Amino acid sequence: MACTVEIDSHSGFCGGVIRAISKAEEILDNADGRKLYSLGAIVHNDAELLRLESKGLQAVTREDLKSLPQGSRVLFRAHGEPPSTYTEAVQCGLEVTDCTCPVVLKLQQSIREAAARVKANGGQVIIFGKVGHAEVLGLLGQAEGNAVVIDGMAALRNALEDGTLNLGGHVEVFSQTTKSPAEYSEICSAIEERMSMEHELSIVQFRGTGLLKIHDTICSQVAARHSRLSDFALNHDIVIFVSGRDSSNGKVLCELCKSLNIRTYHVSNEDDVRPEWFRKDDRAGVCGATSTPQWQLEAVAERIKSFE
Repeated sequence: MACTVEIDSHSGFCGGVIRAISKAEEILDNADGRKLYSLGAIVHNDAELLRLESKGLQAVTREDLKSLPQGSRVLFRAHGEPPSTYTEAVQCGLEVTDCTCPVVLKLQQSIREAAARVKANGGQVIIFGKVGHAEVLGLLGQAEGNAVVIDGMAALRNALEDGTLNLGGHVEVFSQTTKSPAEYSEICSAIEERMSMEHELSIVQFRGTGLLKIHDTICSQVAARHSRLSDFALNHDIVIFVSGRDSSNGKVLCELCKSLNIRTYHVSNEDDVRPEWFRKDDRAGVCGATSTPQWQLEAVAERIKSFE
């Protein structure tokens, strides 16, 4: 097989994940025998988690916090946490290293402020995100639970039909930082259209009311990856997308590649790659999620080269 292999230069860890993992490694390298706990998986990638576990990082759940010895060091990952988690950590006497991504921190603050605004006028905060995702749970906490999470058009329609969403007053819309810009735009357009109908106004007239505020909260790195990855998928005969099965960002980006290149294969590691997927003279592209380490992309590329 004489195919060529190229690794997408824009794939791999985002800045927030790099910051969290670098901090974890710095602490572990100077541990002096003390354990370091991560509240939840520091990254949604099994291979990277195993590497960090071998260095001494131990993932725990929120329920585990109360059973940790006082003074234990706990790392809050890039996804962020609700205010209640910080309170609980203090009550348990834990030493917290906060690695919440700066982009997520800014979004959390924006949602706190929006929740206060809409509470005063009986409005609604809507978050476009994956239900149960760590980042989304942290965002909900900023609104003290007074926000509605919508994960897609079907969920939006259901929430409108069952009365979960109240679009009669002021509405502010936010997105989880790693969601698809195209999907977010579709959701926002549908909300705007429904609100203009409820107020019996044209779209142009409705926009002048100020009743709907849409916040641009998708991470710029993530948004840029969507356009760059589209070009990458189109410019290769076959695409091998590398990410953990639990990576929300990975699922979104892999589906983007598949929509543009039918010969897109999702793998968790190099052992998942199969020689029968490739044709002679293929231009193979290897790419991944914001939770995919560079070393894993390189391992997959080497695996493909070994088939020659």
